[in-house]
Amino acid sequence: MSESVSLPALGESVTEGTVTRWLKNVGDRVEVDEPLLEVSTDKVDTEIPSPISGVVEAILVQEDETVAVGTVLAHIGDGSGAGAAPAAPAAEAPAAPAAPEPVAVPEPVAAPEPVAAPVVAPPVVAAPVVAPPVVAPPVVAPQPVAAPAAPAAPAHSGGAGYVTPIVRKFANENGVDLNAVVGTGIGGRIRKEDVLSARGGSSAAPAKTRTPLTVSPLRGTTVPMTRLRKVVAERAVISMQSTAQLTSVVEVDVTRIAELRKRVQGQFVAATGGKLSFMPFFALAATEALKAFPIINATVDGDNIVYPGHENVSIAVDTERGLLTPVVKNAGELNIAQYSIAIADVAARTRDNKLQPDELAGGTFTLTNTGSRGALFDTPVVFLPQLAILGTGVVTKRPVVIEAEGQEVIAVRSMVYLALSYDHRIIDGADAARFLGAIKERLEEGAFEADLGI
Repeated sequence: MSESVSLPALGESVTEGTVTRWLKNVGDRVEVDEPLLEVSTDKVDTEIPSPISGVVEAILVQEDETVAVGTVLAHIGDGSGAGAAPAAPAAEAPAAPAAPEPVAVPEPVAAPEPVAAPVVAPPVVAAPVVAPPVVAPPVVAPQPVAAPAAPAAPAHSGGAGYVTPIVRKFANENGVDLNAVVGTGIGGRIRKEDVLSARGGSSAAPAKTRTPLTVSPLRGTTVPMTRLRKVVAERAVISMQSTAQLTSVVEVDVTRIAELRKRVQGQFVAATGGKLSFMPFFALAATEALKAFPIINATVDGDNIVYPGHENVSIAVDTERGLLTPVVKNAGELNIAQYSIAIADVAARTRDNKLQPDELAGGTFTLTNTGSRGALFDTPVVFLPQLAILGTGVVTKRPVVIEAEGQEVIAVRSMVYLALSYDHRIIDGADAARFLGAIKERLEEGAFEADLGI
């Protein structure tokens, strides 16, 4: 007996998806809610968990294949009906008629991982010179579902669990052997925390020397755009061609906020479980300014300007699949603690492929932390139907001229640049200046004690 696993509905406006990677092979056991495959849609890349436990008996949709919602993807049963893998490697195809895919192919059942299966044909004597299909038993590594010959690194690292390219790079930079790391994520996924734990045993922190950059495995290769990248590219071009975009920048002294963070950090962590960064202060100040200057929060409907009665703030999140913007709904009702928790939640679920496509829709304004990698400021792109996006640069200490006791003096202050890109068809420069001025005044006052929510 086996049950079918179909492509689930991934959002109100999502009607199809592309299988990007199978996380299980035919013959593998899968538990309920364990990630079975990854699917890409027009809005988001996400993992599809298995609705049942059992053995993968058949995979019916190949990688890079696009199918409609409701299409049967695989069969899961007790293992008695295990058929063929989705695309048996060419090197393992015996000189038998290679006609229909899963019909009467005895060897693929034993080909994937089991150790005892290939012993049927060749003699047990050590004979690597013989030419049967199994060339060298120890080399069982190319197991990660060999569909299109993607040049990226394999999805599994030796005996280690599932490893993302970011974690693999992090492990290489820290000199950690992934084969010796036990993954604690869902389905054995190895996370950065696991790599850090493995590194903790060896105090391998080299002396301050030049840190060479790791050469990317993508160097010298050609890969097709992902479905998500195509959508982002098309939307960016349409937005730039359809709007008149420009950017205004202000400099803000956030020293008082820096001092407040130091005073309440311990209390904040105890109350919320997360650290207090600058981002929720920027978000709260921007959201308050959106209420006062709703043109920045508006959208265009034909010849009409629509002023929403809410502030749904999109948060730009950097992922290995590209930049995604999950939405914090009704942000105008949140305090600092609530905003901090909401931002951390959507960011974590976006990076872990746990976000629902509908959580990427409905944003009225976007906030992007362009300073997370050290940039002073950026000129972010506005994506329709929104009219504006605020970029926050890196907070740095530097000498500035301030007034103290009636005298101009030079002091070390925590400074940041805020850059607002906006659609000049609807938003005038004066509107942008008033909006940024309100945020600047609110942040420099630093009076957020009553808004902490702890």
